[in-house]
Amino acid sequence: MKSLALSQNIWNRFWKTWQSVGIKGITSTIWSFFWMRFAGLRYGGRIATWLATWLAPPYKKRRPLARYNSKGYIAPSATIYHGNLQLGANIFIGDRVAILQYPAGGSIDLGARVHLHNDTVLQTSDGGQLTIGQDTHIQPDCQFFASQGSIHIGSEVQIASDCIFNSHPADRQGHQSKTSARTDIIIDDDVWIAHGVTVLPGVSIGAGAVIGSGSVVTQSIPTKAIAVGIPARVIKMRA
Repeated sequence: MKSLALSQNIWNRFWKTWQSVGIKGITSTIWSFFWMRFAGLRYGGRIATWLATWLAPPYKKRRPLARYNSKGYIAPSATIYHGNLQLGANIFIGDRVAILQYPAGGSIDLGARVHLHNDTVLQTSDGGQLTIGQDTHIQPDCQFFASQGSIHIGSEVQIASDCIFNSHPADRQGHQSKTSARTDIIIDDDVWIAHGVTVLPGVSIGAGAVIGSGSVVTQSIPTKAIAVGIPARVIKMRA
């Protein structure tokens, strides 16, 4: 009975796929699934990923490839130059993403199912460390510079495109608190950060907070607050 139920389940899935994408979609899926079995950071793994993309549509349509291998999907055009990089299961690293380590740069730790979309830059130097929690999605053209301080991004955080996170103390440009020299950036779980936000050193954003488009965050934002402006100010609280 179990084998019959399994066969029916496989057939039902195949039939639904056939109805939605046809023979071309099924062929593409089989091709990508086969090559993604060999994907990885090593040279051979990068070639296998490149082959897997031949029949896969570009940009976000390639996200399913990350599920085909626990090592995830790392785009052939991504630049990985980091000696202390930890990658969680089924991560997605898009086209032209750069993960870089400069002198004395600390670790970068990406949790399971993290998505880094096109042209995002992650960089550590001068003792800086960067951690991104599981199921966090980062849209294109974001920049994370962990230098002389750490950057911690929690789980299930949504970060829109063109956002900047910089823990270097020189980049506060007069906003540095007189009572604290801390330059770490801490973004708690389930935070939403809209397009074009800049987060300065020493800032914490509480769980469930929302930061409006174009804001510059110069001071910490409490849990479930909605903040906007330059500098960002709390305008209301989420229910």
